Amino acid sequence: MATNLLNGKKIVVMGVANKKSIAWGVTRAINELGGEVILTYQNERMKKSIERFVPEDTPMFECDVAEDSNVEKTFAEIHDKFGNIDGVVHAIAYADPKTLKGGVINTTKAGYNLAEDVSAYSLISVTRYASKIMNNPGSIVTLTYMGSTYAIPNYNMMGIAKASLESAMRYLAVELGDMGIRMNAVSAGAVRTLAVTGVKGHGDLLKTSESLTTDGKSVTKLEIGNAVSFLLSDLASGITGDVVYVDKGVHLF
Repeated sequence: MATNLLNGKKIVVMGVANKKSIAWGVTRAINELGGEVILTYQNERMKKSIERFVPEDTPMFECDVAEDSNVEKTFAEIHDKFGNIDGVVHAIAYADPKTLKGGVINTTKAGYNLAEDVSAYSLISVTRYASKIMNNPGSIVTLTYMGSTYAIPNYNMMGIAKASLESAMRYLAVELGDMGIRMNAVSAGAVRTLAVTGVKGHGDLLKTSESLTTDGKSVTKLEIGNAVSFLLSDLASGITGDVVYVDKGVHLF
């Protein structure tokens, strides 16, 4: 593996919640490929959780994306300490349990707005402020799932939010082109995370997904991280506005 792929690049990773997070697999991949990772966390409780496994010298900044002012403040603080950055990984999504499990037809306006706000609008907010301190070339990658396109059982409101996320990514890619910033999404295969346990029948979802891979084995978080790292790198300079599937072919069936 080209261990110097991201040498000299400063990458902000947003969304590491625990050791099972896809965002943590992405972080590991970026580190192994020579990139410098800057993490953000939602609140003090989350900070205490990730401090248990994140190396002590990893820089971390608080950022609750529920408010634009928080996002603006975080990227201003990152710039003050580290100067310009080269990339951002947006791995943030949330729907409250009642909304996620209640079926789309039972989704309340409040539940809808919360899921869209955290899962999709946050990409727009993050991009607005991250792009102000980003080098040219730069790259922003968000995480999505094929529930944006297919009606995956029990994925419900999160699928709608992911569809919004992907659409926002495409429009942002067009707007940021002149700045030399690329926007892409990685549609990750179903893997065991704390977040996926919030989906009703998640065990069946994981088994079905694994059975549909071309080699009968689930994609790993590190494999997902490697694909994200490629999109962050200069080797992907010709790719923008795209959804790259990293699911070992599950989306083919």
